Amino acid sequence: MDQIALFCSGGGSNAAKIMAYFATHPSIRVALMVVNKPNIGALDYANYYGIPTVLTNKSSFSQTTELLASLADHQITHIVLAGWLWLVPTYLLEAYPDRVVNIHPALLPKYGGKGMYGHHVHEAVHQNQETQSGPTIHLASAEFDKGQILFVARCRLNSTDSPATIAAKVLALEHQYYAPVIEAWILNRPMPHQPPETV
Repeated sequence: MDQIALFCSGGGSNAAKIMAYFATHPSIRVALMVVNKPNIGALDYANYYGIPTVLTNKSSFSQTTELLASLADHQITHIVLAGWLWLVPTYLLEAYPDRVVNIHPALLPKYGGKGMYGHHVHEAVHQNQETQSGPTIHLASAEFDKGQILFVARCRLNSTDSPATIAAKVLALEHQYYAPVIEAWILNRPMPHQPPETV
């Protein structure tokens, strides 16, 4: 059985979709949620699905390897970043080589890097009058948004789209594709068909 740890920093809408997708999966299950803030929405979803949780802080996460013990206790085989905002430290990448995946809410490499998260990304896309955007699913690396790209989905943007509208379009694609891509990645299967640009 492959066991996922979800790393979350916010509301957890992607985490909720992932937990629902794997709730009855024959060979993959979500076994742990790691959070870096108390009382975030993601914890409500973990409670609903009966997923144990671990709270970490910046110094412990970045400067110690304490988290590895919790991951080992829950027999974690893969790490899925679902709205996680901190850079993944080297010790985690070495413990889980090519087994840490992230989703970025824009097309890489143009809209990646430090500080490019959440509304900052969508505002930059809007400011540059891009005609398309969409989530990029990639392996985590020692630098923000530099890991191998596994999957990209695209949506068409209109001149009247606000940053909030862009965010909603991208999030809909995240919810649609992140869990199936995780499944294909873990099971070493072909990725879902990359869709044509959608409205």
